[in-house]
Amino acid sequence: MSMKKFASIALAAAMVLILAACGGASTSSAAPASSAAPASSASGEPAPAAGAFKLGATGPLTGGAAIYGTSVMNGAQIAIDEINAQGGIQFEFQPQDDEADGEKAVNAYHTLLDWGAQAIVGPVTSGAAISVSAEAYNDRVFCLTPSASSVDVIANKDNVFQVCFTDPNQGVGSADYMAEHYAGCKVAVIYRNDDAYSQGIRDTFVKEAAAKNVEIVYEGTFTDATSTDFSVQLTSAQSAGADMVFLPIYYTPASVILSQANAMGYAPTFFGVDGMDGILTMEGFDASLAEGVLLLTPFSADAEDSLTQSFVAEYQKRFGEVPNQFAADGYDAVYIMAEVFKAAGVTPDMTAQEICESVVGTMPIITVNGVTGSGMTWAASGEVSKAPMAVVIENGVYVTP
Repeated sequence: MSMKKFASIALAAAMVLILAACGGASTSSAAPASSAAPASSASGEPAPAAGAFKLGATGPLTGGAAIYGTSVMNGAQIAIDEINAQGGIQFEFQPQDDEADGEKAVNAYHTLLDWGAQAIVGPVTSGAAISVSAEAYNDRVFCLTPSASSVDVIANKDNVFQVCFTDPNQGVGSADYMAEHYAGCKVAVIYRNDDAYSQGIRDTFVKEAAAKNVEIVYEGTFTDATSTDFSVQLTSAQSAGADMVFLPIYYTPASVILSQANAMGYAPTFFGVDGMDGILTMEGFDASLAEGVLLLTPFSADAEDSLTQSFVAEYQKRFGEVPNQFAADGYDAVYIMAEVFKAAGVTPDMTAQEICESVVGTMPIITVNGVTGSGMTWAASGEVSKAPMAVVIENGVYVTP
């Protein structure tokens, strides 16, 4: 996605486009009604009412992982606009670029605190989130990460919660799906061993695969520095007779793997995870090479429920493309934040620390229906309860098998 598209979400004012009744996550309690319309800025766009919460967000807006961060911020901005349009709880929103880098993410986090952020949506990626969550725990700032799935993000941190399912959950789900639908297949695994996300999913998958009699015939690894050539791994997988290749990785190296496998005439079934969502809109990638790829995701843009349809229509209207899972995660994260703020009874005049202490005890007792899950609940550990689903890429779109 171009940065021109992202620039539109960084405006201080929010556009009233649709009423909450037409979209947005639903909760166990109805949002308060209000007859007061949000104030308008000089440009004619609605601004948050006086006394808005300052909500910060960090994610990669530039660099190789920018599609994730940009999508999250786009989805979050739609939710901000919808919530502010209701005239009840109000948010000011400021995103910061962390380039999916731990050190830069910490710097972005401190920039948001200097701005006055009272809670954080993010970080978006696991590595950055691990770094920031440690700081936020010490500072007592509430964090809700849309898409960081490593268990290390939330481990021993009572103020950090996740919207997406965890890495172990994806590993178990992948092995279960293969055992049920691809019994007898021979599986190769290619994963990145210097990435907490990839390593975490791989570790659980291998353990669960053994328990479910899913045969792994080859494992190949790579690092960020060696993610441009997979000829050795693919040749080894083919030689081992693998008819399925499991890729617990992000879409950038996956695109290289798909391209190189095609060039060498190797055509197994490729099975990915949520980090591969976004490959269809990757610049310079021939999306036809992803035909038939399976992946686990909590969101499918072709779902027929009214909540998803409303979100997808609004996203396409604003940004000219179908939203991916990360956009949906960002959208849900803001609605979850609004619901827990209401349930905890916090107010905009409270400090970030006061809000944090009120919210951490409330997260385990709320239930939220969003576009990435119905009836989402949270454990005190920060882990969300919802199940991944499998989709397959057919004719350039995700469909349920």
